[in-house]
Amino acid sequence: MSRIIKVGIVQQSVTLPVEENKQKLRQNIEACAKQGAQLVILQELHNTPYFCQTEDTEMFALAESIPGPSTEFYSSVASKLGIVLVTSLFERRAAGIYHNTAVVFDADGRVAGKYRKMHIPDDPAYYEKFYFTPGDLGFEPIDTSLGRLGVMVCWDQWYPEGARLMAMKGAEMLIYPTAIGWESTDPAEEKERQRCAWETVQRGHAVANGLPVIAVNRVGYEADPSGVTGGITFWGNSFVAGPQGELIYRASNDKEENVVVEVDMERSENVRRIWPFFRDRRIDKYGDIDKRFLI
Repeated sequence: MSRIIKVGIVQQSVTLPVEENKQKLRQNIEACAKQGAQLVILQELHNTPYFCQTEDTEMFALAESIPGPSTEFYSSVASKLGIVLVTSLFERRAAGIYHNTAVVFDADGRVAGKYRKMHIPDDPAYYEKFYFTPGDLGFEPIDTSLGRLGVMVCWDQWYPEGARLMAMKGAEMLIYPTAIGWESTDPAEEKERQRCAWETVQRGHAVANGLPVIAVNRVGYEADPSGVTGGITFWGNSFVAGPQGELIYRASNDKEENVVVEVDMERSENVRRIWPFFRDRRIDKYGDIDKRFLI
């Protein structure tokens, strides 16, 4: 017997001011709920433009405490619609300590749990180490009324270790709010290689762990405030993959979308019976995995 969860994906561009953008998010969440979504997932740092293109101390003013105004706002949205809602916020923990934090709200509006981004990039136009302290909550799934969700954030999606640990702790689904895109000077072939690698590595997590994987990316062009680069065109392509890595849905690379996708949660049990990767792991031989490098 199948257990179907209707998952809403909100792939959108960012508008200003912030409060107007939050109202746009509310409308998009409501659009998913009207289509029957029980779980709605937003993209990374969805309240604001992607401010990490530059290193600017003024941007820390965008951070909020948790709980705070945004958690109150999204709690109200989740409870009004009766949905589980995955958000991504810029958390002010203390003066000088800030995190990139996913907050999950249950259908009654309570905070079911949060996850602080563990892997922090530092690349041209993605200067996140300037803003974010690495997470310290570990890879802990979040229990909700729909099941146990393994929520991570963007750069975490490239690392098999986090996905594996979430799965080993009973996550029933892996979820990645994301903000990733193309730099304007890259040729078309390189852009497609990057996008394919991004999708492939996450579908690999689905296969290796026998779990559905959902990645929700933003879309649209955002200029570099410093003018040093050509800005970022976020490539969208939000997707849902099943536990064999099969692509259930992929969004466009240039359009806003509010889409509801059905995910059969019982397929993981069946897939793990025919592909028993957890049974065959050589856990007695992996002791060196906690080292940086071995030569």
